[in-house]
Amino acid sequence: MKSMDSRFNHKELEPKTYKKWEQSGFFNPDNLVKKGIVRKNAKPFTIVLPPPNVTGILHMGSAFMLVLEDIMIRFNRMRGRKTLWLPGTDHAAIATESVVVRQLTKEKKSKHDLGREKFLKRVDDYVKESKSTIISQTKAMGASLDWSREAFTLDEKRNFAVRTAFKKLYDDGLIYRGYRVINWDPRGQTTISDDEVEHKETKAKLYTFKYSKDVPIPISTTRPETKLGDTAIAVNPDDKRYKKHIGKTFEADFAGEKISLKVVADRHVDLEFGTGALGVTPAHSIADWEIAERNDLPVKQVIDEYARMMVGMSGVKGEKTTVAREAVVEWLRKNGLLEREEEIDQNISVSQRTGSAVEPLPKLQWFVDVNKKFKLRTSSIKGIKSGQEVTLKELMTRVIKNGQIEILPKRFNKVYFHWINNLRPWCISRQIWYGHRLPVWYRSRSDNTETYVGIEPPKGTGWEQDPDTLDTWFSSALWTFSTLGWPRKTKDLEQFHPTNVLETAYDILFFWVARMILMSTYFLGEIPFETVYLHGLVRDDKGRKISKSLGNNLDPLDMISEYGADAVRMGLIMGTAPGGDSKISVDKIRGYRNFTTKIWNASRFVLMNYDEGLDARPEYTKTDKTNLERIKRVRERVTANIEKYKFHQAGEELYQYFWHTFADKIIEQSKKRLLDGTPAEKSAAQKVLITILTESIKMLHPFMPFVTEEVWSRMPKSDKRNLLMVEPW
Repeated sequence: MKSMDSRFNHKELEPKTYKKWEQSGFFNPDNLVKKGIVRKNAKPFTIVLPPPNVTGILHMGSAFMLVLEDIMIRFNRMRGRKTLWLPGTDHAAIATESVVVRQLTKEKKSKHDLGREKFLKRVDDYVKESKSTIISQTKAMGASLDWSREAFTLDEKRNFAVRTAFKKLYDDGLIYRGYRVINWDPRGQTTISDDEVEHKETKAKLYTFKYSKDVPIPISTTRPETKLGDTAIAVNPDDKRYKKHIGKTFEADFAGEKISLKVVADRHVDLEFGTGALGVTPAHSIADWEIAERNDLPVKQVIDEYARMMVGMSGVKGEKTTVAREAVVEWLRKNGLLEREEEIDQNISVSQRTGSAVEPLPKLQWFVDVNKKFKLRTSSIKGIKSGQEVTLKELMTRVIKNGQIEILPKRFNKVYFHWINNLRPWCISRQIWYGHRLPVWYRSRSDNTETYVGIEPPKGTGWEQDPDTLDTWFSSALWTFSTLGWPRKTKDLEQFHPTNVLETAYDILFFWVARMILMSTYFLGEIPFETVYLHGLVRDDKGRKISKSLGNNLDPLDMISEYGADAVRMGLIMGTAPGGDSKISVDKIRGYRNFTTKIWNASRFVLMNYDEGLDARPEYTKTDKTNLERIKRVRERVTANIEKYKFHQAGEELYQYFWHTFADKIIEQSKKRLLDGTPAEKSAAQKVLITILTESIKMLHPFMPFVTEEVWSRMPKSDKRNLLMVEPW
């Protein structure tokens, strides 16, 4: 008989168990081989952790991600694969700089008061503290990451990779400096990428008016103040109302600014919206910029970097755009040009980090050209040979179409291709101090400026480095291979790339996943991962998005403290199909704490009634044989579901079997034989129970690692290994 405490004390045992796992070294695949746990030539199974932002703390969304990936890793480790789950954190440039700038503001200082060097030192201090918090929270979830390989998107190794990547793309003509309309954050004073823009639903006024009595075509817009920068009116070539005006130019004095408007035909104009005519503002709309490019139109900037008007009459010039809008509308009314105004629902673009309304502005920035052809140096991509001319967009498309990368659920293929088909040049420069500084230097000469792009700084005097930094997504796009040692040819890179699975939230399918495909296919000529598993959002039990404002936020660490990590893990997984949103509540987590208790109590009964000294030959009944066959079928179904990424179904199978079949029926039916049976009957009963418990605990381990590892430590060992985490599946 084995002695066991009457309850599973998660607060005491979970930290002790995690320490035991770490000390074993088995999170590191090299140790699995050294200690004979897996064969030297065993097939690798690799996941790189989507690096959490250093500004963040563990929330239910990141906890959900950790659970899904840990299930995959623990399952494959037990199946004898050389498993590597590589951890790291993301410097999250704009978000991190914003946090420290806010801290300085409270101290009545600015980053310019400190200067670049001292400011960056202040940021580094904040990052170190934040990183250690994230790591301890990740461990609390039971994540079996190889901490010996931990990476950071802004450490020296990743910086070398970024500089090398920039130089190679530049040499191939795929990185260039150009003048285009970009997303500008007036509060953060920097460009931002599309993924850093949020769309906020609000009410807006749609104004329909004419520029002047001499311009015959009315237009509709929610932003009449931008019309001071219009250089054309675009109409659909099939619109009979305006055909006679195509090619004509109209002059107007609009709110104190002289404008010249050429009427152009463009198929992108929606005949049904507003008047079917579009005022083209190339400097302040990405879509209008593209119309201007197609029709060779001039670009006229009328809004500055602080969202103030640069031109116009009194009450317009020098004012914020929102103030100028009212002045322009009043001018339209006075001049009898306003035909109607109506309230509509509108999605406005705001900066995710600062909350400021985004202004599209024309700026000189650095871009990645996704449409330019280049020769691919090396290729293991189906249908593309080494030395073949391709575009980055073609590479991103080909590997999904040819099935080399599978996106789960498959419905996201359509979303992926829609984004790729509408892909514009990627603006990669940011006007902030924190981040990878551009490896670009300038030197002024008498009549021109020299530009030097290199991995190392240029030799000679007079060179000044570009002050801009790179978009965070540039460094994180290299993540699957920069973490394995690229650009150096390392054993890790050779052994663990391409990775097996990229598991992440569906809302960054394009911004991160697509860019990792871009970088890996370009630099290595191979895919970065075989499968993309997309998870949904974590919602409350009413289906609402979890947020502080709704008061439904659950802190995973509070829940772990109260109910244990195993209960939180099961609460997140159960009822959640691939790509689906996870519904979580205190009641749900409490319910799986009860399951943890059930596992502990059932195991306690079996182990306390197991007599290792009983030497009688077991006398199995027909029911015993049926029960032993049934656990094999459970294992087959659980294995198949995990392999198909149907973790919720595997979890449900185990929950139902362990609680309602094993604990409620098989254990109950065995009690009489264990108490009053002959030695042969007792032997059979306890062998059936210990066999089923052994198999159940193994299968539950990827889902509920803490309670199962603790039960395993108390089980009779014979030839078994010391830790369940490396026990063969």
